[in-house]
Amino acid sequence: MSNGDLDPKDWDAFRSNAHAMLDRSIDKMAQADQGRVWTPLPDDLRAQFQTDIPRDAGDPNALMADIMPYGVGNTHPRFFGWVHGAGAPSGVMADMAAAAMNVNAGGRDHVAPVVERQVLTWCLELMGMPADGSGLIVSGTSMATIIAMKVARDRLLDDARARGVKQGQLVGYTSAQAHSCIKQAFDVLGLGTEALRVVKCNDQFEMDLNHLRELIATDRAAGLMPLVIVGTAGAVNMGAIDDLNGIAGIAADQDIWFHVDGAFGAAGLLGELARDRLAGIARADSLAFDFHKWYQVNYEAGCVLFKDEAAHRASFSDRAEYLRGSERGLAGGAFWAVDYGPELSRGFRALKVWAHLAEHGVDAIGATIDRNIELAQYLNARVSREDALQAMAPVPLNINCFRFVADGQDLDALNDEIVILLQERGIAVPSTTRLNGELAIRVNITNHRTQESDLDLLVDAVLEIGAELIG
Repeated sequence: MSNGDLDPKDWDAFRSNAHAMLDRSIDKMAQADQGRVWTPLPDDLRAQFQTDIPRDAGDPNALMADIMPYGVGNTHPRFFGWVHGAGAPSGVMADMAAAAMNVNAGGRDHVAPVVERQVLTWCLELMGMPADGSGLIVSGTSMATIIAMKVARDRLLDDARARGVKQGQLVGYTSAQAHSCIKQAFDVLGLGTEALRVVKCNDQFEMDLNHLRELIATDRAAGLMPLVIVGTAGAVNMGAIDDLNGIAGIAADQDIWFHVDGAFGAAGLLGELARDRLAGIARADSLAFDFHKWYQVNYEAGCVLFKDEAAHRASFSDRAEYLRGSERGLAGGAFWAVDYGPELSRGFRALKVWAHLAEHGVDAIGATIDRNIELAQYLNARVSREDALQAMAPVPLNINCFRFVADGQDLDALNDEIVILLQERGIAVPSTTRLNGELAIRVNITNHRTQESDLDLLVDAVLEIGAELIG
């Protein structure tokens, strides 16, 4: 390179390296079901990244090829620990095109806003929300939740953008099984985490609607303003789906914003097995969900949808003079994402979502979701047949919680060690959680590659390691 030119001196060499990396990447995807699930990063490879700032040109390609075995392992069919999608090869072409184009999808008249708007139109229809609603493709449900909570805030307090919110003025409600991103959104927006009321759950780990009504009444009597009720469509601990229609009714009666956290569970609307329990999503004022979970789009890609486009736009639209639109030219365009969210600089995330849906079709994606739900029931039946295993929660969707039991043992410590050894030996990657104060082995099935044989191997390994540990 010379004179500040960052293009390759030798495009033929660049093309050769790119082809080689593409071949390695395809091999990685084609062999996703082979070998260890998780492989710890070796110290010598870790050390190669811990260097001084590079001042001179170099060749990072060999090192990038070396990192392929050392991801989190979520492409493997026995990655069960967290709700991570497994991805799909369909994302490679889109990411290559998006990298080559290097567009800013924050606005202006070009292909990225057109693609994003089409994806949002599809999503509004899939989720049963109004066709004239609104939305945005974002990094994930955490960002989507912040955006949704801001719109809810600004709808309730029309001067909040300029004057902010008094401490303790607004309160919200969500269940004890809700994801931490809701609490985080209250923190980020300055509402304060204490303003988020935690509603008790019933024995199915679903929001207790009687307790919700009591909390709302208490807060109103104290002169507080209820801001939002957040229903959960697929709790991360064990997959519970709140009574979304019941929450929607309370929210409507009380004139409170109804938001649904559907990070992975909302995708169940694409299949058959969970559709009826998720129908209340259509009544939400806002919805947050991820494409990179059950849709199997490659990271990162999430979405926020709104019933009221005007309320969404009013919460963010405030362009600087240099971003003024026009009827013609590049400053035109009917959809500027910066009018609907906090980011002006945005990557072309929508392209890989569009390509994934266009290549596979939503019926096939829905079938993989139903398949995962069926596999969770298979695992539940297998656990019930084993005297040394105890189910810890119902299995409403795709998450199983159980533990190894043995007399005279510290069961929390025992099951924690079983999970660690499963991970370290590369057999499988479940995680742990706590339910009713007790530690459980948590198995999330979100991978389109998982089969019954993977679950049998997991159970056999849990039984073998458990027996090994108790001697």
